[in-house]
Amino acid sequence: MENYDEKKHFVLVHGACHGAWCWYKVLTLLESSGHRVTAIDLGASGVNPKRLDEIASVSDYVQPLMDLMTSLSQEDDQKVVLVAHSYGGLCTPLAMEEFPEKISVSVFVSAYMPHYNSPPATLIQEFFKSIPIESLLDTQLTFENGMEKLPNSAFFGPDYLKTTMYKHCSLEDLELGKMLVRPTGLFVEDFSKEGMLTKEKFGSVNRVFVICKEDEVVTEEFQQMMIDNYHPKETKIIDGAGHMVMFSKPRQLCQILQDVANKYH
Repeated sequence: MENYDEKKHFVLVHGACHGAWCWYKVLTLLESSGHRVTAIDLGASGVNPKRLDEIASVSDYVQPLMDLMTSLSQEDDQKVVLVAHSYGGLCTPLAMEEFPEKISVSVFVSAYMPHYNSPPATLIQEFFKSIPIESLLDTQLTFENGMEKLPNSAFFGPDYLKTTMYKHCSLEDLELGKMLVRPTGLFVEDFSKEGMLTKEKFGSVNRVFVICKEDEVVTEEFQQMMIDNYHPKETKIIDGAGHMVMFSKPRQLCQILQDVANKYH
């Protein structure tokens, strides 16, 4: 018999340009239900003190997540529920590869969901092929390796946040986002390495995908492509969410996370 009162430990990982702050609604709801919640600021994100030019590699970027996972006691038999949003879905797999025994389930919320069959950068390439670059509006991209290559970093502009990313959010949450977003490295070269993810480690962790309907950033077509190709254990759907579901539909997302946590131990 499953114990639906069992308290879980959720680890929340933000997407590009964002930080732990974007989870404030979901974190509050999960904590008020008695769960332990850790929202991570990745390198040069949120209130992390490093600047983007101090983040030399994806290893530097994900170091705060790896440090947290390392700190979790082996004696503590409670595994974490790892939750990634958007670009964070390229980061949590590195923790899944390193610490599979510490994770009960990895949830991808309208997130990049890579696979051990190909380097994670494959998804970055697919994403940029799938969108006209003009659709990114006032987003600032840097191309240190030439315009014909994938960008090195991204910084979402206020018009893009308003018309696309935060389309389903309140004006207050949009203003919060405009105030707090920071530039993010994309680490395409690092993510292009073969063998980053293995079937034995990454592949042993349960994966659940949460489809966000009406998402104009990671489109429903792109989400479905990853589900069809990379076969998560389960998919969940949130209608009318848009991309920033933690702002637009926090209660629905919180309920799904608790349901998933109870199902996968």
